[in-house]
Parts: sequence; structure tokens; C-alpha cells
Amino acid sequence: MTTEAILAALVIFVLRVANNAISTIRVVLITRQQRLLASVLGFIESLVFAVTITSVVTDLSNWLNLVAYSAGFSVGAYLGMFIEARFITSYMTVNIISKERGHEIAVALRDAGFGVTETAGEGRDGQVTILRSVVLNREVPRLMDVIRATHEDAFVAIEQARHIQRGYLRASRPLVQ
Repeated sequence: MTTEAILAALVIFVLRVANNAISTIRVVLITRQQRLLASVLGFIESLVFAVTITSVVTDLSNWLNLVAYSAGFSVGAYLGMFIEARFITSYMTVNIISKERGHEIAVALRDAGFGVTETAGEGRDGQVTILRSVVLNREVPRLMDVIRATHEDAFVAIEQARHIQRGYLRASRPLVQ
């Protein structure tokens, strides 16, 4: 195994990490309707992929390049998810339905600094309280802890909020357009 072969495998690894990380970010941008930036990243992603895959398929018996390519994919997926979670602000809409303790959950969430809207609703077995809160993606685990501590059996549905405008979001930080 030569130094040149190791360097080639390292380049393949780095390019594949970049390729897959870009892919993850591009998908996030697509879901947010940011077409132009997603298209630019798609161009870069496909160019990097073409260069990388060419380096691998020219000699499929080169196990070092195959391992570098596969490992780069795995590390790139992890890196892309890390970048998305850490640096890209995304919001989640949390819907909570409780037959017995809806108001208690709302009070606990407000005490914890979360904004929450409380609505009366009708479920299969009668009256329910419907709560709705929009939070930063990284705050969902803490919000879920508050809900579970108040009413472990509450129904919770979480979905990504594609666009938010105005309102109350987390401890006296009003949203501004």
C-alpha cells in the first residue's frame, strides 16, 4: 500500500463526507421551499458525486477506495444531521391532546417558558383539551419532559413547521417577521 493510494482513499473519503453532508442540507432546504439554494447545492452535490464515484468504479478491486467511499457516506450522513440540528434553525409544531389534564399541561409549559395555545375540543369519548406550541427543534426533548411529568398518557403529535410568523416563542422572545 503506497502513500499515493492512501492519499487517494483519503480524498475519496473527504469528498464523500462533503457530498452526503451537502445532500442532507439540500433536503432541509427543499422542505423549506428554498429552491434556488437547494438547486445550487444539488449542482455541487452531483459534481462531487461524479468525481468521487468515478474514482471508485474505475477499480472495484481496490478495497481501500471502497471502504473510504462507504465510510465517507456514513460520516457524511452523521455530519449532515449534526449541522442541521446545531446550525439550522428549525421549528416544530407540537400538538397535545389530553382528556384529563390539558390545562395543567398548559400551565406547566408556560411555567417552563414555552408559549402554548389552549383550545377545547371533542374527542371520541367526550371533551378534550387541545394544546398547540411551536418550539425550536432542539427544545422538543425538554418540552416532552414537561408534558410527561404532568401527564404521561397525553397524546402528542409533532410536525415540522415550514414557516412561522409573529407570536410568542420561548421565554419573552417575540417573533418578528
